Amino acid sequence: MSPVLRNRLIGVALAFGIFGIDQWVKWHILWTLRLRDRGVIDLLPFFDLRWTQNFGVSLGMFEATSMETRWLLVLVTAAIALVVTIWMLRETKLGDILGLALILGGALGNIKDRYELGYVIDYADLHFGDFRPFLIFNIADAAITIGVVIILARAFFMRNSEVDDLMDGKQPADAAESN
Repeated sequence: MSPVLRNRLIGVALAFGIFGIDQWVKWHILWTLRLRDRGVIDLLPFFDLRWTQNFGVSLGMFEATSMETRWLLVLVTAAIALVVTIWMLRETKLGDILGLALILGGALGNIKDRYELGYVIDYADLHFGDFRPFLIFNIADAAITIGVVIILARAFFMRNSEVDDLMDGKQPADAAESN
């Protein structure tokens, strides 16, 4: 098996793994812990499980207030997931593939919620007193955020290292040999 194929298979496995973990945790939040009925479960002074139905997307924007907007959000997020899938399957470097896989796995988890329920189940509430640095989120949201940070960091640092190599007089082939 070629290294590129191996990297892509790892990415697909990670995406499905994130999707599975996200759905497993949401199932337990809903049915084992019955968080919808309880509302809040205090775990730590700075972290609670808090039932939230998120009818919007990132940061609660673009809230689906009707069946039409719900299905539009499903369609738009599915289209984005398709683009991420194609992008991931075209990449060769494991670091880029892993970032995209995190985004894809998280997106699939949230798409499934929105498709089946009409909203995304959010439950993780990180807070310091009344200060909440994040909105209430779930594993899928965390995976998407981490994936985006990885992609941005790799794009920024990889681009800068390639520019530095060219400034040092190294050709792209010379730079690859030195790494």
